[in-house]
Order: sequence, then structure tokens, then C-alpha cells
Amino acid sequence: METIRLHRDGPVLVATIDHPRSARNAVDGDLHRDLAELFRKLRVVQTEPNPPRAILLTGSKLAFSAGGDFDWFPSLDSIAKLDALRLEARQLIWDLLDIELPIVCGVNGPAVGLGASIALLCDVIVMADTATIVDPHVRVGIVAGDGGAVIWPMVLGPARAKQYLLTGDPVTAADAERFGMVNEVVPADALAERAMAWAQRLAAGAPLALRYTKLAVNQQLRRALIESFDLSTALEITTLASEDHKEALAALREKRPPSFQGR
Repeated sequence: METIRLHRDGPVLVATIDHPRSARNAVDGDLHRDLAELFRKLRVVQTEPNPPRAILLTGSKLAFSAGGDFDWFPSLDSIAKLDALRLEARQLIWDLLDIELPIVCGVNGPAVGLGASIALLCDVIVMADTATIVDPHVRVGIVAGDGGAVIWPMVLGPARAKQYLLTGDPVTAADAERFGMVNEVVPADALAERAMAWAQRLAAGAPLALRYTKLAVNQQLRRALIESFDLSTALEITTLASEDHKEALAALREKRPPSFQGR
């Protein structure tokens, strides 16, 4: 994978999002494909010889993942490309939920859009005190797909989830801990050590008991995906082709407020 680094630290497999062409690990076609490939591999990694016992997922540079790359969006200019993206996004999220090994997420910087969904779908979330979690889809005129419409209400409840999904406002680390979105907030310079400590602790647990307990809890998330994910993703694809989305991208380029018309 070009945009994700893998290495073993004893029983822990560390996956680091490290896009060579993006200081903020923005999601473009390459990172989207690599995330899909990563979760596809991790779904069956426990069947390999000398498998890891836990996974640590984190980011490099300035962000965990800063959401969609605005330069990538205009290239999604056909139904065929949008449908292929929908299918890849769907499998990416399902594969993430189907990973049996415990996943610790070290949120080193902003987790935005798809990055926020991935972080919130992990098992233990350790967040730097300087980081934020945000789903700003609506700010660029598109539906909160990528799993956001599923996991945010499960974590926050419908009212507060809609507060953040309908405004695109960021959740600070302090509020994320207060709302129960993450397990722990630590100083940024302590994040790597603390996230690894969690991963090592889970790796030392009874493997079958941890894996099967996770599967049982994730069954609730699977039901929520069945109810909402395909609808939200289909509507996201619809809005990616909207005039409002084009207006949002133009406003960003021209550094002005967008003027949305509902078409």
C-alpha cells in the first residue's frame, strides 16, 4: 500500500496512515483504495502464521485523516465512477466491522469525514488533546455518508448527532471525552505511548474471548448499518452530482461563503 505503513511491534500490528502527497492524510482515490485493502487484509489476519493479537491504527503528520481531498472530487464525474466508489466504501466499512482482532485507534490529529467514521468504529479510541472529530459533509453540499449517519447517532444519540452532522461543527477532544465518543484523551506527545499501552494490554488478553466479545457487540453496529448505511451512501452519491456540491467546491477555491440553492 502506498499511503498506509504497516509494522509489527511484538503482538501488535501497527497501521499508520501516511499519505506521501498529503500532509493531512486527505482521502483521495489512492488512500480510499488502500483503506479498503487494509481492512480486507485485517479481516482475515488472525488466520495467518504468527498472527498479531491486536491492531493499532493511527495517523502521521498533521492529521489522522483530514477527510476528502477536494481536488479528487471533480474527477468523480460519471455514474460509473460514483457507483464504484459507493461499492468500495460499503465494503470498506463492512470489512472494518468484521475485523475480529481488537483495534485501538490513536487519533493524533483531526479525524474528518471518513476518518471520523473509521476512528469511531474502532474498539478503543485514544485521542490527542489537540485533535478534533468532525463530519463536515453538509458543508460541501453532500450527505453524511461514509458511515457517519450510522455511528454518530449510536455514539451520541439522535439529537446531539444531528447537531454535529447538520452543522459540520468539530467536536473537541475535551467534548469527545465528555460525550463518551472516545475512551481517553491524553497530551499529544503522549498519544503514541498510551495508544500502544492499550494495544499491548488487549494483545495480552484471552484471544478467543476478546474476539468473540467484540463480534457480539459489533452485531448491534451491523444492524444499524443495514438500516442506514446503504441509504445514506446512495444519497451521498446523489448529492455529489448536485449543483450545491459544485457551488461548495467553487466557494472553497474562491475563498467565499457558498450560496446553496437546493439543486
